[in-house]
Amino acid sequence: MTYLDPKHQLTLAFARARDQIAPGSQAAITIERPRQASHGDHACNLAMQLAKTLKRNPREVAADLLAALDSPVIARAEIAGPGFINLFLHPGARQAIVPHILTAGDSFGRSTAGAGKSIQIEFVSANPTGPLHVGHGRGAAFGASLANVLDFAGYTVTREYYVNDAGRQMDILALSTWLRYLELQGEILAFPPNAYQGDYVRDMARGIQSAHGDRYRRPAAAVYAHAPAVETEPDAHLDHLIANAKTLLGADYDFVHGYALTEQLGDCRNDLTEFGVTFDHWYSERTLHDAGLIDKAITQLQKHNHIYEQNGALWFRSTAFGDEKDRVVKRDNGIYTYFAADIAYHLNKFERGFDRVIDIWGADHHGYISRVKGALTAAGADAERLTVALVQFAVLYREGQKVPMSTRSGQFVTLRELRHEVGNDACRFFYVLRKSEQHLDFDLDLAKSQSNENPIYYIQYAHARICRVLAAWDGNRSDLAQADLSLLAEPHAMALLERLAEFPATCADAARDLAPHTVAYYLKDLAADLHGFYTACQFLVDDEALKNARLALITATQQVLRSGLAMLGVSAPDSM
Repeated sequence: MTYLDPKHQLTLAFARARDQIAPGSQAAITIERPRQASHGDHACNLAMQLAKTLKRNPREVAADLLAALDSPVIARAEIAGPGFINLFLHPGARQAIVPHILTAGDSFGRSTAGAGKSIQIEFVSANPTGPLHVGHGRGAAFGASLANVLDFAGYTVTREYYVNDAGRQMDILALSTWLRYLELQGEILAFPPNAYQGDYVRDMARGIQSAHGDRYRRPAAAVYAHAPAVETEPDAHLDHLIANAKTLLGADYDFVHGYALTEQLGDCRNDLTEFGVTFDHWYSERTLHDAGLIDKAITQLQKHNHIYEQNGALWFRSTAFGDEKDRVVKRDNGIYTYFAADIAYHLNKFERGFDRVIDIWGADHHGYISRVKGALTAAGADAERLTVALVQFAVLYREGQKVPMSTRSGQFVTLRELRHEVGNDACRFFYVLRKSEQHLDFDLDLAKSQSNENPIYYIQYAHARICRVLAAWDGNRSDLAQADLSLLAEPHAMALLERLAEFPATCADAARDLAPHTVAYYLKDLAADLHGFYTACQFLVDDEALKNARLALITATQQVLRSGLAMLGVSAPDSM
């Protein structure tokens, strides 16, 4: 049976009362907690909203609402101020949550809101040109947690990583690796400042040398022949070196390119798996080219007159869809742009039949949203099925000092280094403790501390405390289902009961708003209520009935803590 928390039951009761005294009214029903406990457990301002429509005194409308109000969870109700209705709940309305949780187990809080609906979430999708850094980590944690939240709400969720294994950035990585290999072979080279600088590039070069010796050695003079000056034309210089590499290596260039891709993509998979982030599909950009899907997408846009030619290039009329300027989809050299591939990729997502598609992008891609949605609309797709959630960059602080990061220069903190320093649990929780679109300052010292100021320690300690009590009890948990919960009348127990009842609505709101941080906030509040209850009351008392009631309550709390932490990809330790 579906559990309805008291707040939900009150909302339904007021809806019935509203329909009696103001048929056809669509006035919103808001149930809130009063600021002062003496004003009741909940309050509703519906009377003041209806008074405007009915042209009556709000207190009179409130009296009519009270006369029509019928709910078993209400002990008494009173009119206050200009027309507020303060509500006092029966203790049993809160206590009923405990047996429901104990019976439902890890199904408690789950809903069927998304039943029959499929969602694809594409996240991380970092270019496989180097190790994942802490910025990628936030997108990974947010995407994985959001997928779990939506799964909890009943959706069929597909997690996807889009592998950018074609294009210029992969060519730059292949070139960078080859140049470092040539250094090891004794060729004297001036390594380009805008190539990839990290030690991982040197590691790949050593791997090639170890396995293949001097097979891929070519003269430095030939590599740099006719290259534009790097000081004045750095991008042209790099592109010329790539072209020379392809000519000099011939078919062997595919090996260098493929080796660099395989090494970095494999490292990415392992890093994410260790982080507890897995994907159902790794979708290769190359397949879009090989299957002709980009040609198909551009042809589709041409048929609708959304593509025009200028200076030998093909342009999409993105200004017609709110973009600041039109965008190139095919360069004058015949090579498709990243944007063209993205159009084909998103059309392919829709063709796969997902009801909804969610992309998780870095906040610096904000301007990209309108052009992608515009292209989908131009191609005849329903762009409203695409939602883009933006994730702000995460900035690390150690001992109050900002940690500098730059991927191209090789000066960055990898996700793996962060995980090893503070642990997976702290990483996953701290990453989702703020709204994704908000800037995140990640305090390394706080994340490692074992104190109440560290939110994840505080929450996990609440779970461990419960485990310690239950281990000391060593009783039969099945007996707790018959506990006399009317004995849970102490204020800290009532607060904990109220918090437990909020869990289903919290999960539903998180799914609706694509906001896993609300689960993190909830867990902090739940832990605070548990710690308050733990401090105020003894559990293993001589009174058997009281003991069982309190143990039933903390056992229910243990279940909700586990479910909430699991949604965020965080463990629930039995001891700390």
